[in-house]
Amino acid sequence: GTLLSRLCLKMLAADSVCFCCFCSSNKILHSHIGGEKLLKRVRRGWMWNQFFLQEEYTGSDYQYIGKLQSDQDHGDGSVKYVLSGEGAGTIFVIDENNGDLHATRRLDREEKAFYVLKATVVNKWTGQKLEPETEFIIKLHDINDNEPKFSKEVYTASVPERSDIGTSVTQVTATDADDTMYGNSAKLVYSISQGHPYFSVEPNTGVIRTALGPGDMDREQREHYQVVIEAKDMGGQRGGLTGSTVVKITLTDVNDNPPHFTQSIYQFRVPESSTSGSVVGRIQATDKDIGKNTEMDFTIISGDGMEMFDISTDKETQEGLVTVRKPLDYEKKPSYTIEIQVQNTQEYVRFVSSGPKDVATVRLAVDDVDEPPVFKKASYLYEVKEDVAVGTVVGSVSAMDPDRARSIVNYSIDRRTDRGHLFNVYPMNGSVFLLKSLDRETTAWHNISVVATELNNPRQSSSVSVYIRVLDINDNAPMFATVYETFVCEKTKAGQRIQTVSAVDADEPSSGHKFAFSLAPEETHHRNFSVRDNGDNTAGILTGRATYSRLHKSVYLVPVVITDDDYPMQSSTGTLTVRVCTCDHEGNMELCKPEALSSSPGLSTGALVAILLCAIILLLVVVLFTALRHQRKQEPLINSKEDVRDNVVSYNDEGGGEEDTQAFDIGALRHPAAAAASDEGAKQRRDIIPTDTLLLMPPIRMAARDNGDVCEFINQRVMENDYSPTAPPYDSLATYAYEGVGSVAESLSSLGSASSEAEQDYNYLSDWGPRFRKLADLYEAEDSDF
Repeated sequence: GTLLSRLCLKMLAADSVCFCCFCSSNKILHSHIGGEKLLKRVRRGWMWNQFFLQEEYTGSDYQYIGKLQSDQDHGDGSVKYVLSGEGAGTIFVIDENNGDLHATRRLDREEKAFYVLKATVVNKWTGQKLEPETEFIIKLHDINDNEPKFSKEVYTASVPERSDIGTSVTQVTATDADDTMYGNSAKLVYSISQGHPYFSVEPNTGVIRTALGPGDMDREQREHYQVVIEAKDMGGQRGGLTGSTVVKITLTDVNDNPPHFTQSIYQFRVPESSTSGSVVGRIQATDKDIGKNTEMDFTIISGDGMEMFDISTDKETQEGLVTVRKPLDYEKKPSYTIEIQVQNTQEYVRFVSSGPKDVATVRLAVDDVDEPPVFKKASYLYEVKEDVAVGTVVGSVSAMDPDRARSIVNYSIDRRTDRGHLFNVYPMNGSVFLLKSLDRETTAWHNISVVATELNNPRQSSSVSVYIRVLDINDNAPMFATVYETFVCEKTKAGQRIQTVSAVDADEPSSGHKFAFSLAPEETHHRNFSVRDNGDNTAGILTGRATYSRLHKSVYLVPVVITDDDYPMQSSTGTLTVRVCTCDHEGNMELCKPEALSSSPGLSTGALVAILLCAIILLLVVVLFTALRHQRKQEPLINSKEDVRDNVVSYNDEGGGEEDTQAFDIGALRHPAAAAASDEGAKQRRDIIPTDTLLLMPPIRMAARDNGDVCEFINQRVMENDYSPTAPPYDSLATYAYEGVGSVAESLSSLGSASSEAEQDYNYLSDWGPRFRKLADLYEAEDSDF
């Protein structure tokens, strides 16, 4: 108390303001006013700081915590204690009269270790605070009420078999919810309750280790172990709580066991016709290990069949596969014996002994089979000149039956390899001879197959390839390499080269081609041109004089003799075409005859064909366009289904309009009397003669018409056209057609006029414009008459 009081005094000396400092033993009021220090000791306001409460209270009454008391409480009942903070009113309650603090229920430190609350004193009657609100703490004292718990209920671990003593397997960890800072409630010690004597556990760390040596930890004897580890609190002392867990430990395999054959002697039979790589039999060996430690390697270490057989490992079954390495022959050797050995591919030197590997004997018996004939050679190669006579023997093949029966063999040609039937073979001795003449220039090589078949068993046959090379002889004459055509100027120089020619020969002499060029003897006396041999299988064509006349002779044919130097010598005559042309002073051609050179002006054949195709296509387009125009359909006058219209008969013609004075006589409107005289019979169109009577026309009442009775005249014509599709007028379409929806004049259909007897007002015709002015005047006159 004295120390805290001094601390408060020092703090006061550093400042001139007035404040209060609450100490644990006394409440000292320090004031500093106007430089004068006043010290006054007063009694402390609260007599508490923090409370302790034991967890897991089991009593039936409220658990007493402590008492709160203030110096403002004089015992007269005017003071009221008020509690707030964590759990106030629910977990913790205070007697408002005397300050006694109680816990209302059982508390668990592992859920919450302490509670922070606040208390104050107020006047019971006025509610005024008598002391400032002060904070205090209620701490829970821990008891050992929680057993240790492991992080897993079951652990799994593994360790290699034959491990040394003390090899770490795994580590288990347990925790205790009790307070580690208070007593030994959370101090844990590990022990093993099940798993002796194979494993042990470190008491403080929980590390599990092997407890036996390599000889006792053998997977092949026991693979799985179940160990129970316990963790005890209170440092392992008596009365502590215990938790346990299970650890499942598996010994992993190491290659500590060599493989062994299931039997010491194996016997197999193999047909002599087995091809290379054929499987003869399977060798089984066992290994106590598992996984990769069971992978085996089989080898042949001795025996007379080391060159004829081989052995390998089936990667899926780990069996030894004995296979044929070379072709077998029962007649040469009917049986073989080999010694085989097996070992692991991955050996663990620490455990595998250095003794001998497991060895077994394999006996192989070769079975005799009926084999096809066998040729002495895998293939045959012969050469023949192309001029040999038909029937000449090219070469021979030989085959024999390898069986002991030694059946007679017949020979034949596989015609699929000789579709031209150029060769044949003697069936008894295998001699191949010619059936037709050969030509090296056509085919230089012939590849045929000769088939050998057993006479007693035709199903047994074999074939061999025979390659025949045709040798060249000089049977083709050399000729120009291409068709040569050139020109010569009318004015030139004698001895000027106008063309260089070369030659080709279908033959292929061993020393190469050597050609000689010369002018044909019959041309030498003309002296128009000469030939100069260049010595390199080419020759130059030279002019024989200085002037030529295109008018006198426009084309010269120069014969050139080409000769080779092979035996027998061959020669031919090639013709060079020389045209005479007019040239400029530099020797450039200016004019030849139109047929002289291909460079003459004009269109090529391809250009003419293209022009002709374009013309045909253009003609087809015009014809198609014209046909489409003729087939164009006339659109209907009325599209709407609801339109009311007359029965209009279309005659595919059109009225002449106001200028047409022949189609309809307008004078009938002006002189009705004259028109009545001509209306004795039914009116007919002048351009159509009706053939059938479509309607039975009712009798038409002919009313007497006075001059100017235009209305009666129009009504008469309306009735005639209502009942007769062939009745005039000529321009009936223009007169009675429907003008369409939206027309200012609406419909002029005569259908309405024929069926309606009501009077109509035609004054609106005056609003239609000058084109309807005359019609409006007519109807106005009619109304005035009525």
